[in-house]
Amino acid sequence: MAQNTIGKIFRVTTFGESHGAALGCIVDGVPAGIDIDTNRIQEALNRRRPGQSFGGGNNASVTSRKEADEAEILSGIFEGKSEGTPIGIVIRNTSQHSKDYGNLASTFRPGHADYGYFAKYGLRDYRGGGRASGRETSMRVAAGAVALQVLESLVPGVKITAYTERAAGVSIGKVDFSQIEKNALRAADSDAAVRMNSRIEEIRKNGDSAGGIVACRISGIPAGVGEPVFGKLDAALSAAVMSVGAVKGIEFGAGFSVSDMVGSENNDSMRVATGGCVKFESNNAGGIIGGISNGNDIFFRVAIKPVPSIFRQQKTVSVDGTGSFCDTDLVIEGRHDVCLCPRIVPVIEAMAAIVLADLVLEGRAARV
Repeated sequence: MAQNTIGKIFRVTTFGESHGAALGCIVDGVPAGIDIDTNRIQEALNRRRPGQSFGGGNNASVTSRKEADEAEILSGIFEGKSEGTPIGIVIRNTSQHSKDYGNLASTFRPGHADYGYFAKYGLRDYRGGGRASGRETSMRVAAGAVALQVLESLVPGVKITAYTERAAGVSIGKVDFSQIEKNALRAADSDAAVRMNSRIEEIRKNGDSAGGIVACRISGIPAGVGEPVFGKLDAALSAAVMSVGAVKGIEFGAGFSVSDMVGSENNDSMRVATGGCVKFESNNAGGIIGGISNGNDIFFRVAIKPVPSIFRQQKTVSVDGTGSFCDTDLVIEGRHDVCLCPRIVPVIEAMAAIVLADLVLEGRAARV
């Protein structure tokens, strides 16, 4: 069965390819009467779109491909409110250089999904990776902007903030949310961002690419969100985030470091706070216990792989018309990011919003 849809109640289906006419999404399950500001959908797309120089100055990370990524709202929103019907959104592709991919018609790019798609389907759209292209995430971001507004209507005060924690081997030294949109890497530390950008520029000049770590903090989610046993909040977030092509790992709270802890260190002690609510003295669990939110901030980190399109000769294989493979060398052409971290930040936020909107709506049926 094709897997182009995420969610049970709040459902998002995306369609389109990198070099096709357009990309689009259908967002279904939005309750009627929710305020939906379409400007926020465009603002979210603007944060992800290629060809940016956000933060001012040189941005060594991003591709030179320029796309307006203008959202067309086809249905589901009337006079600023959701109608309860499917919300349709498309963006047109306007800056395809398909000729840059002519040498890939029969050759598989290392690190890309080319060979896997060919093995599964027997054919593939080699222009920019087709369905496996990072441009598919534009529609996740559009849907995420809708999801966030639904979530805000259901859980006032909720906040989802992702940022670059590490890129090209350089880590931040502090976390200051006010600096995220003021530097080229969307790092929570502008001083570290300067060093990241400098290192990425060196890597770019060598024809190579860089990876990094994106962190995400979600505040304002009350205790009780998540569905045991197979609908756990951390499992759902993991599946959503890991579905992003560049993501190779995820950890919550203290993450893999818990393997070196003892129970008395790892357990988050609880006390009664002012007003009679429960508070935690630490957050090693990352805000989720037993797959259900505990009222703490939800915190996770995501490992982002280096961009696979590099401007160096690589060893690979090609296939002929009979299906026979042979060894070959490849130099990739075109316009490509060098480090995905700054553009993947809004994608991670979008996937978190989609999952939380779905689980909050689902949770409403769990008790009277």
